[in-house]
Amino acid sequence: MPQIFPRRANSLVSMALWGGAFGVVILILVAITIGSSAHDTGVFTTPEQPVPFSHEHHVSGLGLDCQYCHTGVEKSDFAGLPPTYTCMTCHSQLWTNAEMLEPVRQSLKRDEPIEWVRVHDLPDFTYFSHRAHVNNGVGCESCHGRVDEMPITSQRKPLTMQWCLSCHRNPEPNLRPSDKITTMGYDPAKDGIPGHELLERYAIRKDNLTECVTCHR
Repeated sequence: MPQIFPRRANSLVSMALWGGAFGVVILILVAITIGSSAHDTGVFTTPEQPVPFSHEHHVSGLGLDCQYCHTGVEKSDFAGLPPTYTCMTCHSQLWTNAEMLEPVRQSLKRDEPIEWVRVHDLPDFTYFSHRAHVNNGVGCESCHGRVDEMPITSQRKPLTMQWCLSCHRNPEPNLRPSDKITTMGYDPAKDGIPGHELLERYAIRKDNLTECVTCHR
């Protein structure tokens, strides 16, 4: 029977199969890289705000505690945003004519809240509770980064499922005493309380932290 395909056909088919497999691997690696890149996760995203509020000035410079403005962190799923009256506690006497604070003055005058742009915006299918974290030893810095060093607030953590799960599987390195929750630059090595002791103090059960219903309800 005459030979239909030339002898080199076997080599060509083999090369095509290996090339296809290699191409699939490359596509998977590219997808993983893009999925974890700052472009996709939003890391270092700094949205423009109606007022150029500086955490660096208020937290590091003036020494304001996170809970002065975000009053809901201990009792609510949401940290909350300060009402205009909180801002005007100081700014009715300081920088009263500053142009950058005109939206604040208008907000008070019209009795309308300032429309801040959300920096840390999780998907709607993700459930996150501030009170569940801060009441169990997770500090603000763990998720929001060093806001005391941010002239304008930006996202510093990827907030991906993989990132969250890495902490849920091993929360000890991120735990701190209750009086250090809002402390910036906290160093667990200097505090002297090992993570496993804090895990017991807060009665945290790691086997529950990776259940789907913990974050998806």
